[in-house]
Amino acid sequence: MKIGVPKEIKPQENRIGLTPESVKVLASNGHEVLVENNGGFEAGFYNNQYKSAGAKIIDKAEDIFDDAEIIVKVKEPLSNEVKMIKENQIIFTYLHLAAAKELTQGLIDSNSVCIAYETVTDDNGRLPLLAPMSAVAGRMSVQAGAHCLEKNQKGRGLLLGGAPGVESGNVVILGGGVVGENAAIIATGMRAKVHIVDKSEARLKQLTETFGDKIIPQLSDKTDLEKLISECDLLIGGVLIPGAEAPKLVTRSMLKLMKRGSVIVDVAIDQGGCVETSKPTTHADPTYIVDDVVHYCVANMPGGVPRTSTFALNNATLPFLAKLAKEGYHKALKDDPNFLAGLNVCKGKVTYKAVADAFEHTYTRADEILN
Repeated sequence: MKIGVPKEIKPQENRIGLTPESVKVLASNGHEVLVENNGGFEAGFYNNQYKSAGAKIIDKAEDIFDDAEIIVKVKEPLSNEVKMIKENQIIFTYLHLAAAKELTQGLIDSNSVCIAYETVTDDNGRLPLLAPMSAVAGRMSVQAGAHCLEKNQKGRGLLLGGAPGVESGNVVILGGGVVGENAAIIATGMRAKVHIVDKSEARLKQLTETFGDKIIPQLSDKTDLEKLISECDLLIGGVLIPGAEAPKLVTRSMLKLMKRGSVIVDVAIDQGGCVETSKPTTHADPTYIVDDVVHYCVANMPGGVPRTSTFALNNATLPFLAKLAKEGYHKALKDDPNFLAGLNVCKGKVTYKAVADAFEHTYTRADEILN
């Protein structure tokens, strides 16, 4: 099967869909891999490495979309990429459609087969293809937040970890999933005071077993969120409803309770954000201020560490891609209900309920499409 890997064109997105090592595995299995010229350059993967692994280097993305049966990306297709997608072509990437009405319609109109990394599941209901980037984003969120707290970044002028004889900063993490746990790893490492808010008592127990007394676990329905937010220096939004738009847990009115120069890092921004005042930003212009609170809402945070992120992503996605290329989407998805959960749009039909509900599209069960 022909697998195409175009260069990412979202601003400051420096990851790439496949590493040379992944190309080598696919090529050794008899697949033809087309990689756009210098597509991996910013992540430290070079044309000669891809050639040595068995890939063909293609100058234009248009030629890759025209020739490949599977398109492997990192981020969702932008409008000029959507125009290049062919009927029956398989698109394998992060999509985050519940927060992207125009993209959803474009993919419906393309009559392509769109499989979203972020909704593929495992036997325990976890999201194995989202997890590696959630881990990276969670760790980056505290790094970014700590930087934004500096005075020259319009923050409070506070060192998150404090200093000898000086109290450390107060971090509130909304959501105890992969983002939240990895944010806590960095925040506790900095010796900040860390609160983790989650709706699951069992999950909070797990986190307490991991972190001990380094965190303060708080059950969401028993927590005075307004009071907690009013006392925090750094708020991390790590709430996720798989495939759906993130709930707005922090309202505009709550911002007025926060300290001047405090910081919000909304990792959930890919799914619309969990803070009412959040809007997507870029690595080039990552922050803005509302009611004296610094907002960091970069929609592709792991793109800032593209080498680490690309390796981590490929570790998770390659087995699924290899299966898809070997068996074709019909058999690969039909034989694996966890992989089937990744099918969001197929030949003009919306096959993921949360996406259909978000935009009032007719929902068609994914398994019905394959029968």
